[in-house]
Amino acid sequence: MTDAHAATHSHGTGPFIAAIDQGTTSSRCIVFDRDGRIVSVDQKEHEQIFPKPGWVEHNATEIWTNVEEVVASAIEKAGITRDDIKAIGITNQRETTLLWDKNTGEPVHNALVWQDTRTDALCKELGRNVGQDRFRRETGLPLASYFAGPKARWLLDNVEGLRERAEAGDILFGTMDSWVIWNLTGGVNGGRHVTDVTNASRTMLMNLHTMQWDEKIAESIGVPMAMLPEIRSSAEVYGEITGGKLGDLLGGIPVASALGDQQAALFGQTCFAEGEAKSTYGTGTFMLMNTGDKLINSYSGLLTTVGYQIGDQKPVYALEGSIAVTGSLVQWMRDQMGLIKSAAEIETLALSVEDNGGAYFVPAFSGLFAPYWRPDARGVITGLTRYVTKAHIARAVLEATAWQTREISDAMTKDSGVELTALKVDGGMTSNNLLMQTLADVLDAPVVRPMVAETTCLGAAYAAGLAVGFWTNTEDLRANWRRAAEWTPNMAAETRDREYKSWLKAVERTMGWLEDDADEE
Repeated sequence: MTDAHAATHSHGTGPFIAAIDQGTTSSRCIVFDRDGRIVSVDQKEHEQIFPKPGWVEHNATEIWTNVEEVVASAIEKAGITRDDIKAIGITNQRETTLLWDKNTGEPVHNALVWQDTRTDALCKELGRNVGQDRFRRETGLPLASYFAGPKARWLLDNVEGLRERAEAGDILFGTMDSWVIWNLTGGVNGGRHVTDVTNASRTMLMNLHTMQWDEKIAESIGVPMAMLPEIRSSAEVYGEITGGKLGDLLGGIPVASALGDQQAALFGQTCFAEGEAKSTYGTGTFMLMNTGDKLINSYSGLLTTVGYQIGDQKPVYALEGSIAVTGSLVQWMRDQMGLIKSAAEIETLALSVEDNGGAYFVPAFSGLFAPYWRPDARGVITGLTRYVTKAHIARAVLEATAWQTREISDAMTKDSGVELTALKVDGGMTSNNLLMQTLADVLDAPVVRPMVAETTCLGAAYAAGLAVGFWTNTEDLRANWRRAAEWTPNMAAETRDREYKSWLKAVERTMGWLEDDADEE
């Protein structure tokens, strides 16, 4: 994951900051030094549970155990002790929803993952008279199965006796940041039940104008206020590590940041100025543009969200485009189709042909996210002829990620009036050079990758470090940002326009695949 010498270059020259990244497929902990360089890292995957088509769950107990293990292991690998660590920060997969018993600390059900679509029907019902935009002015979000509020409601409706326990105040609701912080700070023995503004902005329950839970919306969606965590800024001390395995090892260390993973990447990429944007290429792809203190309502299918808030400073807003399937399409090619043996192989395969051979692959596996928000869409491969080989399809897979990014970049320009001048990229897929070049070609803008590709963890570390004075201000952080690679556009305008037109035609073919009334169950 990092170059081999990274683990040894700064032993004993602390102090350090640690960051926990509780992600969709794994949890990890990275220890950073003052220059924002990686000192050590540990990572552990957790099980993906698929009870029915469109349903995705995680076992939160397994995740917490993994978090404890990776933190302990990263500290051990770094060869440091609690005295060397000034704070620990948290970043997390967003929208993944958990309800747990505050007296026993036991989850009442598996966590419902952001990709899970079981709340489709509920979201339709909630939008019945007004449609998808019913809560958009207050929350910045369309009614979609992606967000956490309706997921919590589903659990209350479907787990025996849960609503009564929730009304009685025995149940806590949280996204994964809240679960991790609660456990880190003592769990049943006084654990802090908090979330930060970025995670709260993904529940559909927080009012973007007040930065508080919106009682009316919570009531409409059917979520008791008693369950909700306290909303705090993204960079402040929430509590200290205490109790449990980590209490012995790291007791007393401040837990000092929480940022949803995409906001953490925005922060780690040091996009602190209005108009700066980053795109993270992981399981899905998320592009965020800093819009400063302006709350921009999107009319082009983007989300309005909180970028970050440092302590008692004013919150910074962002526009976000979310793509459900990018890296997971490569995994699908590997695991379900068996067309490649490793993710890296897709590049080699795609490079064996000149172009896509006329094939386009729109991976609407769980509907289309931004800018369409169409849960009724399903994946298609179009333009097939006998000429097309698996190499052409491999190329179409990579192009799918690029074209989906282009659609979001266009929407951002439309909403904000700001042209994209360059795109900062990060995430696992950025090691694919062909994809990066394709991206520059279809965006017609330079694509820049930083030295430390682990920007999500870095963002959480930066925020925690700011909270405890390890770094003084965001200018300190900007000074750490170093470019590793840049790709510049190299495609004729007419080719770009023609291909984009074909892509949009392919996208149309995905829509309306599921009948309105047919639930996937």
